[in-house]
Amino acid sequence: MSVRVRLAAVVWTAALLVPTHADAQIFTLTRAQLIELSAQNPYGRFPDGRPKVPDAQIERARGLSAEDVWAVLPGKGFRNQYEDGFRILHPGTKLVGRAFTVQFMPVRPDVEAVLNDRASKAGLPRPSNQFAIDQLQPGDVLVVDLFGKQEGGTIIGDNLFYYVMKTTRTGGVVIDGSVRDLEGLSQIPMPAYFRHVHPTPIGQVMLTGINVPVRIGQVTVMPGDLVVGDREGVYFVPPALVDELLDKADEIHIHDEWTKRKFDEGKYKSAEIYGSPKDPALKKEYEEYLKKRLDEIRKK
Repeated sequence: MSVRVRLAAVVWTAALLVPTHADAQIFTLTRAQLIELSAQNPYGRFPDGRPKVPDAQIERARGLSAEDVWAVLPGKGFRNQYEDGFRILHPGTKLVGRAFTVQFMPVRPDVEAVLNDRASKAGLPRPSNQFAIDQLQPGDVLVVDLFGKQEGGTIIGDNLFYYVMKTTRTGGVVIDGSVRDLEGLSQIPMPAYFRHVHPTPIGQVMLTGINVPVRIGQVTVMPGDLVVGDREGVYFVPPALVDELLDKADEIHIHDEWTKRKFDEGKYKSAEIYGSPKDPALKKEYEEYLKKRLDEIRKK
């Protein structure tokens, strides 16, 4: 049995065993289960147990590029956290926020009937895309596993997209599926990554998970991951690595800044400066510049 199949089995079991009293979430992990799966999280949490990367760190992350993230994650053993191949709405707008994960599967009537019945008994609405979207919080990025579905894989059009923007405030969406009403979406200033566009409404799918581990392409995304999207693609960063990543990015940006300043002088070949200065005097100059700039940045 593959790791993904085993994980899916755990999630399905958890979803079906959660108590069905009126305020229960019957399509998610319990708080204890979510804490267990994200035990290395160094920050606070939402009431359901989802890690809550601080707003200050989210703002710092707006300066990140995919290359900045890559500089840290593979060395820590996280080699499957980047996904590309999306259609990107507003490519010049950075996507940053906390992952709010949603999982759909192709509809199967016997399973769907059980899920609908459990929702009804819990006093909850029928499981739907809006049932999930209405749980978003400020700073969230809606991350949806719609298994790459095109026709009927359209979780949002322009009205719900607008709602997501107003609710998350600084968030966005990553959809391994489709959107509709692209003309309307293009007028709304929120970043979005999606596989397809199709005019059909969502259909022939069933909601099977909210804030559970989901697969987006070749990535396993956990609820509360820091989502960072740029013109290239999207990284999903475990909360435990966010501080280290941001500190390393500061150093990378200062290194790039100093390197270009030296190139501007027109006195050096690229190999003399990049990636590390060869001359001891230049290396000392860079180290002093790095310390000075880090002090400036971290005093803000």
